[in-house]
Amino acid sequence: MRLDKLLAHSGLGTRKEVKKLLKKKIVEVNDEVIVNPKTHVDPETDSIKVGGESIDYQEFVYFMLNKPQGVISATEDHVHETVLDLLEPQDSLQEPHPVGRLDIDTEGLLVLTNDGKLTHRLLSPKHHVNKKYFAEVEGVVTEDDIQTFKEGITLVDEHEEFVTMPAELVVLKTDKSAKTSKVEVIIQEGKFHQVKRMVRAVGKEVIYLKRLSMGDLELDPKLELGAYRPLSKEEINLLNNK
Repeated sequence: MRLDKLLAHSGLGTRKEVKKLLKKKIVEVNDEVIVNPKTHVDPETDSIKVGGESIDYQEFVYFMLNKPQGVISATEDHVHETVLDLLEPQDSLQEPHPVGRLDIDTEGLLVLTNDGKLTHRLLSPKHHVNKKYFAEVEGVVTEDDIQTFKEGITLVDEHEEFVTMPAELVVLKTDKSAKTSKVEVIIQEGKFHQVKRMVRAVGKEVIYLKRLSMGDLELDPKLELGAYRPLSKEEINLLNNK
């Protein structure tokens, strides 16, 4: 990759600021002073130093975010706050993106990364990655509803008609007097408003929704709403199914 891009992504400033560093002749690649920002380097094999300090470049970044309501799962928006707006500036340098999306009023686990290969693996239907949600539902969920989820539900809107893959619906608690249920839903797709639409298809309404896990990665219970942290190596391996 280009030297100026590597230095910028390592937190040493904008491309313009990095060029000023290079002109000062304080950047070395394999003990040779480099002033050309277009110089190509391999961060895996080349020794790169700025002012005598080694640069430890990390190609990919991985974050776990506990998404709050009111924030959209996008990289930019002119109206709403996005999940990237919740990141510290240094954590945005390598342009991470949300893996899939959560609706604006849905909370919970969202992975942010710039690893396109991992994103594809997690979102591709052929890989059957489970996504678990906790939902509070207006209505009493029945055994018939559980069976309907297992069989797949035909969802229709103005854009498409499709049959969902078999999904798991587990009743955690039912309040018959209030006519509400607390449930867990496991799906393998991520269609627009899918959980809400599936619940609506059996005559109920989601009033609160939170994603608990994606694949084998579970939301850190200590992570407050709106907070995020880097994934550990073990957690990255879980997402890569290693």
